[in-house]
Order: sequence, then C-alpha cells, then structure tokens
Amino acid sequence: MFHERPPQQYQRLPGDRVRRSVWAALLPQRRRTALRVGISAALLTADLMAILAVGFAVDAAYHAYLGDGVLISLTQSMNLQTAGFLALIVVVTNLVRGEYSIERCLSQTPHGQRRATLWLMAWAVALLAGFATKTTQDFSRVASVAFFLTGLPVTILVRAAAVALVRRSSTSASPSVSRVHLVGYEEDVTNFYANNDVEALGFRVVGTSYLRRFDPASGSASAETLLAEDLDLAVSVVRFLRPDDVFVLVPWSEPADIERCIDAFLRVPAALHLRPGTMMDRFPDLQVARVGRLSGINIGRHPLSVGEVLLKRAFDVTLAGIGLLLLAPLFVALAVLIKLDSPGPVFFRQRRYGFNQEAFGVFKFRSMKAAPDAPFRQASRNDDRITRIGALLRKTNLDELPQLINVIRGDMSLVGPRPHALAHDRSFEGRIALYARRHNVKPGITGWAQVNGFRGETLTDEAMEARVQADLHYIDNWSLWLDITILVRTIASPRAYRNAF
Repeated sequence: MFHERPPQQYQRLPGDRVRRSVWAALLPQRRRTALRVGISAALLTADLMAILAVGFAVDAAYHAYLGDGVLISLTQSMNLQTAGFLALIVVVTNLVRGEYSIERCLSQTPHGQRRATLWLMAWAVALLAGFATKTTQDFSRVASVAFFLTGLPVTILVRAAAVALVRRSSTSASPSVSRVHLVGYEEDVTNFYANNDVEALGFRVVGTSYLRRFDPASGSASAETLLAEDLDLAVSVVRFLRPDDVFVLVPWSEPADIERCIDAFLRVPAALHLRPGTMMDRFPDLQVARVGRLSGINIGRHPLSVGEVLLKRAFDVTLAGIGLLLLAPLFVALAVLIKLDSPGPVFFRQRRYGFNQEAFGVFKFRSMKAAPDAPFRQASRNDDRITRIGALLRKTNLDELPQLINVIRGDMSLVGPRPHALAHDRSFEGRIALYARRHNVKPGITGWAQVNGFRGETLTDEAMEARVQADLHYIDNWSLWLDITILVRTIASPRAYRNAF
C-alpha cells in the first residue's frame, strides 16, 4: 500500500540511525518554508538591484560623457528615480504573477519573452506617468533611451542566471522543492516512473499509495469496499507525511474511481492534481479554459486571436512596405543580373498552400534554368539546374525577397512556417502527424525552422518532421517579440544560412 525507497545515502547507515534519517527526510522540515521564502526574496532582490544598477550606471556614464563627473548623488540621479519607479512596477507585477516562486523557475515557460513584455509595459506606464505629471522634460532623452535599451538585456540575463541557479540547486534531495505523494494503481505508478525522470522534475516523491484491483475470482470484498479501504489508508498516510501536493494517477477511463479519489483527498490540506496518463506529456501546456459557461481542458490554442491577427498584419504591412521601398534598387540590379545570366523570366512563381490550405502563387527570384513544362523535383546540392547568379541568391536568401509582394497582398506573413511545394504537402501530410497544422497560420518568408537550420533538401521523413516540430513550436508560442527575434536571426545568425544551396 505505502512504498518509499530510502535515499541511497541512508541505506548505508546502521540500524536506528537509518530509521531516524529516513523519517527526517520524508517529513517536512521546519527550515523548508524559510528556505523557499529566502529563494523568492533573493530573486526579487536580483531584479530590484539589476534595474537600479543599470539606471545609475547609465546616468553616471551620461554625466561623465558631458564632463559633469561620475559622482552623482542618489537624489540627483534622474535615471535612478526612473529606475526605482520601473523596479516597483516590475517587482509588484512579478509578485502578483508568482514569478519569484520556485515552481515558476522550474517551469518551461519562455522567461525572456515574459521579461521583455513586462519591461515594455513598465516603460509605457512610466511614460504615461511622466506625461500626466508634466515631468518628461526633466529627463535626458539620450540617457532614457540608453536605459531602456540596456536594461532589457540586463534584466533578461539576470533572470536567466537566477533561473539556471535555482534549477541546478533544486534536486529531489533539496529541502526547498515541493513534496509530492502519488496515488494510483500499480501499473499507472509504474508507467509514471518509466516515463519520467523523477530526479529532474523539480520535486520530491515522499510517498506512494497503491490502489488494489478488484478480482471477482478471489472471493474477497467488493470493488467499492477495497477502494474505500485503500483510500482511507492513503488519506492517513498523507495526513502523516503532510506533502504539498497529491497526484492522482488513476486513468480518466475510470471516472468513478477518480471521483472517489477526489472526494477522499479533498479532505486533506494538500494541493490535489489529476494526471490523465500520457496525454499530459503530448500536450505540455494544457490549461483549463472556459467557453461561455462550459469549462474544458484546452490542448491547443486558437492560432491567433483577432487582436493578434491585426497586430501581426500591421507589423507585416509596415515592414514589407518599407522593405520594398528601400530594396527597389537591389531588385532592379538582381533582375538585370538574372536576365544576363540565363534566358527566362526574372520571377519564378509556384503554387503553394497557405492559410487553411488555400493555394496561392508565391513569388521568388528565378534561381534555376527556365523549364516551365518540367515535372517538379526538389532542389538538391550541386543541382545542375541552378544558375550562377541563382546559386548566390539561394545561398544569401535573396531569392526570397519578392515574397514581400505576397506579404502586401495578404498571402503570406514575414514570419511563419515556410510554404512547401504542393507535391511536398500531399506527400508528407499523410506520413507526418499534425503536418497540416502548419496551415493554421499564414506561411512566412522566414520562420523558426529556418533560423534553427531546418531548411534545404528533406531526404527523409525525420528531416521533415524536425522542421514541422519547429513550425508547430512557433504556432503554439507566437508573439510579436518572437517574430522580431526570428527576423533578426534570419539576417544575423549563421544557422539561418545552413543548408542553403
């Protein structure tokens, strides 16, 4: 019924010392709460000091540049006053969101993205407050811009370092991690241990309660009686061990047993969790969502909300319009080189699937010898169809620039899953799970897959599957900041040019 393997270091201890050490390890420790509070306070202090330090350093550098000297009193440092206001907003918001908890540090949420969003919000509030109080003229624009640009990477780096430190120190033996009790049938508990590295989950299993299966041939008590006995004993064990959380591993195919478990463990002072088998591993971002008055488990977000669609579209049209204007001379030069290099049109247009699998014509600079009647064949390394200027265009990604026209037309976005040839889509859709989900958003000129090196020829299903997984990651984690990051990496990152030919 109750099982807990003593930690390895305790198995070598003699007699009574083993028992005392094991129970000391299993039962909650008095210093545990203080340790968790101390870690949260350290995270808060790191944020506070980082923002104040950046504000003061930027102000000192600015005054040193002006020749006023580096020594500035704290009351005279305008950036330090701004830093204090920003730090207050950041710290209070993070406290409300629970950012300083150990669980948040151990989660897989994108900390950098959340920090960037909060930093932008804090500055927006600061600017609004300065406008309302008519004090914006008291601050140096140069120092303020420098503070804004410097503070963002510093706060992200400080958070990343703090998260890495907490994750490294939060082993199952650490007294600061959550203490968990497992409840379920033996096969479900066995599967849990088989599918999870408990040492890396960021908590400690202090106990396991096994529920017995009813065997009609045994002549024993009824199934209800057996389950009632097991749950009564499990509740007693939980009351004694006082874990922070209880995980019920009973499969959701047995709703009656789950109801009995819920009724039993709601009577103990511990957080109660249901874990529906392997579904939690397939969809790691499950959350309870409400539609009207109906609640359900949301396993996949809507591709983009109305507001997100409008924001992304405005971003695309603005940058694509500016890009077409600035790159017009380059377009003309490349058109001349293409015509001089080989006969045929300047642009190559091919049918691709876009949003909701609606076909459209994608524009590219022609990089191969013109052969309009030839059957489709994917480009490969050292392909004899690629022209001399075409090889340069493909290697530098310049052949994709005409797709800015597709962005203006609304067929594509600047960032999104790259559109594949129709033959590819038909071929891979039946062989790769969730391949068609790539079409839940508009295709892009560049994407998360491309900046991570998943581009070029796909000779195997595994190669295409890696690309698809990167595209699905983008869809599930979209933000304007992610789009900006991908655009910057498309230009600056060497991985974005990998496998280009």
